[in-house]
Amino acid sequence: MTLWLIPQNGNPQRRRLIDPSFHPRFYARGPQAALERLAAELARRAPVRCAFTEKQDLWEGPVTVLEVTVHCPAQFAALARLARRAPSSLRLYNTDLMLAAVYSWEKKVFPLAQVEAEVEGDRLRALAGRDDPWRVDYELPPLGVMQARLEGLDRVDPQHGRRGALEVAHEGEWQILDDADEPVAAGFERLLRTWDPDLIVTEWGDATLLPGLMRQARRCGFELSLNRDHAPAERHRARSYTSYGRVLFKASATTLRGRLHVDIRNSFIAHACELDGLWELARVTKLPVQYCARTSTGTGISYLQMELAWRDGLLIPEQKAEPESPKHPDELLRADRGGLVFPPRLGFFSNVAELDFVSEFPSIMARFNVSPETVNCRCCPDAPRVPELGYRICQKRRGLTGRVVERLIAKRGEYKRRMILAPDGSNSASPGRFLSPVEWNSYAQRRSALKWLLVCCFGYTGYKNARFGKIEAHEAINALAREKLLAAKEAAEARGYRVLHALVDSLYVEREGATRADYECLAREIERLTGLPLALEAVYRYVIFLPSKQNPEIPVPNRFFAVAEDGTLKVRGLECRRHDTPPLVARMQEKVLEILAEARDQETYAQKLEEARRVLERYLERIEAGSVPAEELVISKRLSRLPSNYRQASQVAIAAQQLDRSGVRLRAGETIEYILTCAGAKLADDRVRAYTLWEGWRGYDAAAYRAALLDAFQPFEFFAPTPDHGASAAPHPQTCTATLVSVRMTGR
Repeated sequence: MTLWLIPQNGNPQRRRLIDPSFHPRFYARGPQAALERLAAELARRAPVRCAFTEKQDLWEGPVTVLEVTVHCPAQFAALARLARRAPSSLRLYNTDLMLAAVYSWEKKVFPLAQVEAEVEGDRLRALAGRDDPWRVDYELPPLGVMQARLEGLDRVDPQHGRRGALEVAHEGEWQILDDADEPVAAGFERLLRTWDPDLIVTEWGDATLLPGLMRQARRCGFELSLNRDHAPAERHRARSYTSYGRVLFKASATTLRGRLHVDIRNSFIAHACELDGLWELARVTKLPVQYCARTSTGTGISYLQMELAWRDGLLIPEQKAEPESPKHPDELLRADRGGLVFPPRLGFFSNVAELDFVSEFPSIMARFNVSPETVNCRCCPDAPRVPELGYRICQKRRGLTGRVVERLIAKRGEYKRRMILAPDGSNSASPGRFLSPVEWNSYAQRRSALKWLLVCCFGYTGYKNARFGKIEAHEAINALAREKLLAAKEAAEARGYRVLHALVDSLYVEREGATRADYECLAREIERLTGLPLALEAVYRYVIFLPSKQNPEIPVPNRFFAVAEDGTLKVRGLECRRHDTPPLVARMQEKVLEILAEARDQETYAQKLEEARRVLERYLERIEAGSVPAEELVISKRLSRLPSNYRQASQVAIAAQQLDRSGVRLRAGETIEYILTCAGAKLADDRVRAYTLWEGWRGYDAAAYRAALLDAFQPFEFFAPTPDHGASAAPHPQTCTATLVSVRMTGR
């Protein structure tokens, strides 16, 4: 196993060390004769040690397995593939684990951790961790950072035809590389050797920037020194895949050795939570940083579970081993349900509180010990039952899932505690001083990264490929969540509050004259009744719940905007929250919301709405004048199939086929950008133009963008009392959901 270390004494020399003591293992279970044949075959191919031993299966308890110890880690994957070709009667365990993660488990270290190493030449003799992944105040290594990007619109994939000059930076100082004095690749290599960065942060570096530089360097007769050990950079192929009914695209990856490469445009976590979030994720999951940047947070949760299983001495199956239990159709109807939703009351409401269960589903797993192996266990026939379903929860052992999430919840909660200033102007992180903006942002990004792990852990209990998944655990969590939300609603109503909306893990309630202290008191009472942590997320000056865009009388669960006491906006379901909205439309909506956020009641809302209409008029005038830059008109859409497989001339299909004809190779799941040129044109190619192929003489469809602006402004006028009579304006007709039981005619 190869390690790279950064000395703590200020020495700029990075150490590459080989640890010869790591010998990974995998296991096979089945008929003894078949296992003996497998052991003999493996021994013929490579140096291994095979022995029968007893291990714990999560579902079945102690079992006898063949333990295969591989002396050379580089041969582990090949031997595992050979084992997979054995008879189907054999079941394999621990065969497809990432060896870097297993090494971290075995040595009790993790990426970016402080360690103490005993070294002889380039050999590692001993390694000891001096860090804890669950620490909050940890020290990061002094990473030298180099940044690289292409000029132009950063959210447009350069593979689609956009090309700009290469910009590079070190310590925040940007410079442009072009071919005027030397080839760009030669200039990049010169800076790479001068700066010798530990971390290269790029935009579109995986698929475009670094591969392009490597190709140019080879044409010029040299190799880029991207790797510190001078080996070629590793390339991983792109692929399209389907997840929860959506076609997604995973771009190719360029990973380095001796350095880290993070492509912000090919990393969900680095894009959403910045580098601080990525460091946090790598520390707690113990996954290599470059892999962690490019994989899903669900993989992180999976490895957290597997590490705990490994430490417990449990076998880790290569594939999911626990099928769904047979159910009667009536049982299936009761069990196969999601969270509870009470549709909102439509209209304008003042002094509204939002009460949120804190990480509700993970909290249920931890509080009620819901885990795949604890649901309907064999050892507790008289255990308490899950409401509605009757499932039993084990009382004798703590579940894997609960043990994983309780640590994540605790660490996330500690970050939140440190971010809240105490009344005396100090904070709990360091009494007597404020957090600096940099510290506060770092805590916020780390907390956000942990949130994404917690969001995924619930879905993984029912995921078809989860190693330790079981659909009954997923159903039990949903059932408990429904019960707790219903209990919270009833508790609020019993104390005189009106529930305006409830959505899975949150309640929106109001009561005339209620203060923040009243709402806090209600939150503590619900927390006591449900046994789950509940937070007063915000008290809003006003909330406007909006109807469906198709029918103004039908409420929808997640379409509203609200203004908190401090003026902070919360927006759900509007165009500015969508990724496919043109920047022009999103910016108009954001400016309007900023104006409306100054309102405090119905009357001032009506006054501010008049001011907001003037903002809309200015945007409409710009559209009509033809003065809007092309980049503000870009619409982004994801391809659901290959360009040639579209049968209808939709806008997405037209733009994709234009790119395809120009030589751009597109894959299902990729995002493309286009501009509306003449949406009603008879000739399909005249309706839209792919952004990277757009020429200024084509212009844009002013009527279509005008309609988009008007449509985006419409939600603000849904409840628009007049300034003179705002306080007494009639509310919008209210809707409610009910079941008709009987009808009786009385009177005249």
